[in-house]
Amino acid sequence: MQAIDVMTPSVICAQPEMTVQEAAKRLVENRISGMPVTDASGALVGIVSEGDLLHRIETGTETRRSRWIELFSSTRDLASTFVKEHGRVVADVMTTSVISVDEHTPVVEIAEVMEKRHVKRVPVLREGKLVGIVTRSNLIRALASAPAPAQQGSTVSDREIADAIFAALRDKRWALAKENVIVKDGVAHLWGAIQSEAEERALCIAALEVRGVKEACAHLSYPTMMPLM
Repeated sequence: MQAIDVMTPSVICAQPEMTVQEAAKRLVENRISGMPVTDASGALVGIVSEGDLLHRIETGTETRRSRWIELFSSTRDLASTFVKEHGRVVADVMTTSVISVDEHTPVVEIAEVMEKRHVKRVPVLREGKLVGIVTRSNLIRALASAPAPAQQGSTVSDREIADAIFAALRDKRWALAKENVIVKDGVAHLWGAIQSEAEERALCIAALEVRGVKEACAHLSYPTMMPLM
């Protein structure tokens, strides 16, 4: 699945010369928390979000700094903050270092970018021009629309299922020994010692992903702690 498969093609945009109040109104009216900024040619030049409008002189939410902090702040930072809080047009407040993707970027890469860069939306470009936007909501909708894993009939033997479970767990640090995976009539019985409840849940989920597994039963325990002498 790629960006073009999940993106919203009709993108609400702002223009650099638009006033801050007009941009805020557009966000509110369209119930969105951010939008790309494009120039007259349709090229992406920035993005403006609620975060960019959080500290504003009109609402009395401008940044309060102590004299001590101001003393050690660079004049560039102080001036940039002033522009952000007092600027009248979108060009003054928008973020210009925009993270964008190509329309053929796999969604797994988009999700990683969103998580690592702490962004909620990623503009989608085609030959440098904006053609869509992928938000966290788009990825959640894709998940909701994905078909559930098919419950296939058990045409695989219990031994083959056990081997497949062990193979699926082989590269995991929380894997079980092969003798601790026993399958009976399609039901996977998992035995052994674990360090956390998360490991138990992960083992069960991994087993259920294997074709032919009807159910996963955990018979797991925590290591016995020897008393100090």
